[in-house]
Amino acid sequence: MRRRKLTPEERDLWSRVAATTQAIHPARPIVTDPAATLHHPAPKRALAPKPEVRDFQIGQSAPGFTFRHDLASSLADRLAAAPIRMDRKAHQKMTRGRLDPEGRIDLHGMTLAQAHPELIRFILNAQDAGKRLVLVITGKGKRGLDDGPIPQRQGVLRHQVPQWLHLPPLGAAVLQISPAHLKHGGSGAYYVYLRRNR
Repeated sequence: MRRRKLTPEERDLWSRVAATTQAIHPARPIVTDPAATLHHPAPKRALAPKPEVRDFQIGQSAPGFTFRHDLASSLADRLAAAPIRMDRKAHQKMTRGRLDPEGRIDLHGMTLAQAHPELIRFILNAQDAGKRLVLVITGKGKRGLDDGPIPQRQGVLRHQVPQWLHLPPLGAAVLQISPAHLKHGGSGAYYVYLRRNR
């Protein structure tokens, strides 16, 4: 099969189009005659030498972070977004520190294994005694060493106590949980408003 040669008009059009483009590989010359490539393939270029790869450790050049980002919403935000199940006026007074707790427990310094049964006993006894508002002190927690790949939360008890209060057997006794006012411990304590014991 014979190949058709380009006409002078086609050759002129090709030259004008080629002049408006930019070469991807500047070292390679721009071919203005497409027919030339059919009979003369482009010369092979010499391969660049491979760079030397030295021993390295993953993360060796990463900057040392003095803090970590917590992608989960904060505990205060989650509690603030929870629906109000108690009387709104009483809730407003409680969050402003104008209601005095009728009982309190201090879990500060306890391990999770020690704190959980103490909390269950305290809440159920308070409900049996007819108390409505109690204060659970967890402490704010200390920031420990966090060298692992999974970030650890500051204040394990502070984050665990609201979960315990929502789960059985305490979930049926608790009506509302809210961070305490500064006068009662601020973010290191919780107001726990109890349901009436029937």
